[in-house]
Amino acid sequence: MRFMVMVKANEDSEAGVMPSEQLLAEMGKYNEELVKAGIMLAGDGLHPSSKGVRVKFSGNKRTVIDGPFAETKELIAGFWLWQVKSMEEAIEWLKRCPNPFEGTSEIEIRPILEANDFGVEFTPELREQEERLRAQMAAKP
Repeated sequence: MRFMVMVKANEDSEAGVMPSEQLLAEMGKYNEELVKAGIMLAGDGLHPSSKGVRVKFSGNKRTVIDGPFAETKELIAGFWLWQVKSMEEAIEWLKRCPNPFEGTSEIEIRPILEANDFGVEFTPELREQEERLRAQMAAKP
């Protein structure tokens, strides 16, 4: 099972405050453990929402909304993509994570939809297309 593990933003991350050298070292060690265990597929920190945009869709209309965005508690400061056997295993790995911020932090774990989750609407032709695209992405240098 694959999971997206999202580090929720806080006032400091939204203000562009960078982590300390100690936290960077601790996270680096933790990431090494994840990689050695074959769990970590990807992971990165994100710039504050002030450097981002949202695109709102309404029918055929597209509206670009510049950051920053008001609800800090709903924003993401960083993420990992993990492959583990279960939600329980993901939780156990996450409990070993250094606290990403001073004080209180929140990290959300969500399962990634797999092909079988889409049901019959994900036809053999669409599955083949998906597999082709994934192969092309994997081959990209």
